[in-house]
Order: sequence, then C-alpha cells, then structure tokens
Amino acid sequence: MRNVVIAGYLRTPISRAYPAKPERDAFNALRMDECAARLIKELLRREGLDPGKVNRCIIGCANQSGEQWLYGGRAVSLLADLPYTTPAMAMDIQCGSSMGAVHAGTMEIKLGYSDIVLAGGLEHMTHVPMRHGTRPNPNLLRQQKFDLKKIGKTVEEMYFPEEDRYALPSMGDTAELLAEEANISREEMDRWAEKSHRRAVKALKEGFFSEEILPIEVETGANGKTVIDRDLSIREDTSYEKIASLPPAFRENGRITAGNSSPLNSGASMVLLMSEEKAKELGIRPLGSIVSLGWGGVDPMFMGKGPLPASLMALEKAGLTKDDIDFWEINEAFAVVTLWNIKQMGLDPEKVNVKGGAIALGHALGATGARLVGTLARILNHEGGRYGLASACIGGGQGLATIIKAYEPS
Repeated sequence: MRNVVIAGYLRTPISRAYPAKPERDAFNALRMDECAARLIKELLRREGLDPGKVNRCIIGCANQSGEQWLYGGRAVSLLADLPYTTPAMAMDIQCGSSMGAVHAGTMEIKLGYSDIVLAGGLEHMTHVPMRHGTRPNPNLLRQQKFDLKKIGKTVEEMYFPEEDRYALPSMGDTAELLAEEANISREEMDRWAEKSHRRAVKALKEGFFSEEILPIEVETGANGKTVIDRDLSIREDTSYEKIASLPPAFRENGRITAGNSSPLNSGASMVLLMSEEKAKELGIRPLGSIVSLGWGGVDPMFMGKGPLPASLMALEKAGLTKDDIDFWEINEAFAVVTLWNIKQMGLDPEKVNVKGGAIALGHALGATGARLVGTLARILNHEGGRYGLASACIGGGQGLATIIKAYEPS
C-alpha cells in the first residue's frame, strides 16, 4: 500500500461558545462551514494546488443539524470553490468526527482510490448547542444499553416533557463514573487542568500556534471589526487555587468541574492528505506521515476509556510499542480521561499534551480530531520527535487513534 503524508494543516482559532448568550461568542457572526471553506482555500493557495486536483473532501461534525447540516459534505466543498466533479463526504463519529475524516482519507489514498484528500471538521457550539435537534431512541434506555443505575436515574427521569424527548447520560456523568471507579482525585484533575493552561500559555507566547492558525476577522458591532488570531479559552491568569475553588458541575459532591473539563467552543480544522508520490511530484515537503490507525468500543457509561483500545490497535498494526512514541495527544474532554489513559498505558505525563490540551485550547467537537493530528505532526517537527500518537474518547463509548511519523523520505 502507498505511503500517506500530511501535506498541510490549518485551523481557525477556537472561540468560547455561549449557547445562552450568543453575543459573547467571538464567532457569533460567523458560520463554521464558511470558516472550513476558508481553510481549504488557504491551504490550496499556500501549496499552489489546483482545486480540481483534489479527489475528495471529507468533513466531520458531531451535530449535523441546523446550520451544521453538511449536505453530505458538499456544503463545505462548494463554498470552498472545489469543482462539482470533486466528491465530498460528511462524517459523524461525535468527538472523533474529523479524525475519522482523516482515517477515511488515509485509507482512500493507501488503496489507490485517491491521491489528494482534504479531511477536516467543524463545530459551532453557540449556534448548534449539544443535543440540539436530537431525539435519542428511548429503547436505548429501556433495553439498558446505558446502565442508568450507575448515575442513580430511572428511564422516566431521563424524559424532558418540555422538549418531548429522552436524553442519554451526559458526558459529565461518564467522567464522574470514570473518576470514581479509578479513584482519580479532584486534586489530580485540577492540577492537570492547571498544567494544560500553563503549557498552552507557554506555547502561545512562543508563537507555536501562529503557524497553524488562520486569523479570522470578525464583526464587533457598530461597524467595528477585529482579528482573532489565538484560541480564546486559554487562561493566562489561572492557577490551581482558582480551579480548585470551582463547584462540581454534574453532581453534588462530584469531582468534575468546569475547570477540569473542556469548555464549549466553536472552530474548524483542515488537514491536506496526499500520497507520498504526489507530494514529491508537486514539490511539497510534508509535515509527517500517517503510520497507523486504530479504533475501539467501550461501555458508553465509561466513554473516557475509548482511547485505550484504539491506541493499542494502532500500535499493534504499526508493530510499535508505547515506548516508541515520543509525544502523545490524548484529548482532554475531561482531565480524568487523559489521566486514566496515562495510567492505564504507563505513559510519561511529560510527553502528553505538551502544548496544552482541550481544557485550555478548547474542544470544538467536530474540529478536534483533525486538530489533534495536525498539531501533533507539528509537535514532532518542533520538538524533534519521530513518532506521535493522537487519540480521542468519543461519546457513546468509542475511541480513535492515529500514529504519525515525522517525515522521512522513502
């Protein structure tokens, strides 16, 4: 099979989302399908690539309702001025959607069906809040696919009459269960959250993110405009003490808080994938190579365990061990997820999320997977690593993983 390389990577800044107060989101006047299209145009411009050479455009999004209805991916590809002859695809694997897009594109190229694939994702959590437009099948609860006893609820208590719909257990509920089962303390999670912000602040000040962020001009009211060129959830003034002072977010006397969880966010990301042969033909120096892919399923009530089977699969398929991996990106949906997976795999925490994670940078659901892959490729180049592994937990009890190698011409 052919080698697949990351020929380019670009993302928007990640804004803070405020579903109840939309005017507070810096991206409130924007649509993320438009932003994803901007990323495509800029990537192609930078590489001097004819849009007609792109064989597929694959777009991930966790909640494809409202303005995030992707029209099978065509909404973004057409806005990006890709020709009608370039097919598209929409991908939904919840928080792993855009990593799934990278996986699909990688497999197309490896098998010789495509030479060039754009793979990315988007989410506007102010305009399309979590659960917006969803109506879960109540039989998922009645047939005990989710063990509600673990969170002290009955099926009837999961019904919201004002919306005439049932809800599934929240991701916060699953994080509480994982922390309780593994006896991961509130202090451990709060200290990891503080470290995430500290690392992100350092990377921000060093200009690390400027090479992957496309600045976005936004309206500020009264005909004013400003340019957003950094992630807006990074807190330069935070401390362990401030994080530790926050109340539990999901249950009384719980361990999960707003401080040790990822915030609500809006953003888009895009990875340009190519066969190594095509990159050489075009004179493009890749950021890295896609070495291996992995996925796995776990109990939905412990969705934070998902990265473990996915990472083990990716390592096995690559013929590697955890000791071969120089840097890890384990998505910080919650601090407990990253900590649990570090402990289960016996990882060195100093090699995990070295530029900060989603607690600080933000977690725009459908955009996160491609961000993890693209940022990790840049970390390998920046820090001199050879192999990196990016992984994400996924609502519903799944995990995805991608192993990247710093580019070495074959």
